[in-house]
Amino acid sequence: ADSTPLCSDPSPLGRLVLGLYGNLLPLTVSTFKRMCTSSSYKNTLVHKIFPGQFFQAGRQGRSREYGEVRLPPALDLPRNTETVDSKAFLLKHSRPGVVSLCLSENDDDDEVKLDSEYRNVEFLITTGPGPCPQLDNNNIVFGTVLEGLDVVTAIASIPTYKPSERIRQLNDLAEFFGDERAQKGRTLWNRPLKTVYISDCGELQVTKPSMSPTLP
Repeated sequence: ADSTPLCSDPSPLGRLVLGLYGNLLPLTVSTFKRMCTSSSYKNTLVHKIFPGQFFQAGRQGRSREYGEVRLPPALDLPRNTETVDSKAFLLKHSRPGVVSLCLSENDDDDEVKLDSEYRNVEFLITTGPGPCPQLDNNNIVFGTVLEGLDVVTAIASIPTYKPSERIRQLNDLAEFFGDERAQKGRTLWNRPLKTVYISDCGELQVTKPSMSPTLP
């Protein structure tokens, strides 16, 4: 990805192939697919890694140059009514490689969320080794990793920023007193110490899907 300023000397980690549950979650899957086919995720960061749990990508902000998603107006994504449908939360984060729409884990800029045309496109992928029950019923599982679990493991092993216990205590105190800087400070926690980004994205046309037609 020579066209990105995110990394001066990039080294590829590999490719992820995802299978999506379009019959169960047509709106969520359709939005994700359009983000991929329009290259809207291209050159955007994996911005959070929680070791032994999951990583997040697709955060929206004002700065495309620094790896944040900016939705092109021409994309005209529909509102995702599945986020308020209890049936959309039936699948669980039960194993590594689960792909999920970030709702409770969403890190999008507050300014972006206040936009009347805001659409949530941030997603997470569980890394294992175990399930992530804390994500269940709060985030929408809409796919699974078909190929590239080794890439997921490689991303999960990248060191992240961890605040000292004193910083955590000061942050908790600031939040208790209503200091808005506390929330901003926490956005730095769990950021990877190496730049990890999506160098390309798209759709694979397959005549014989390798995944089972039944849901997990």
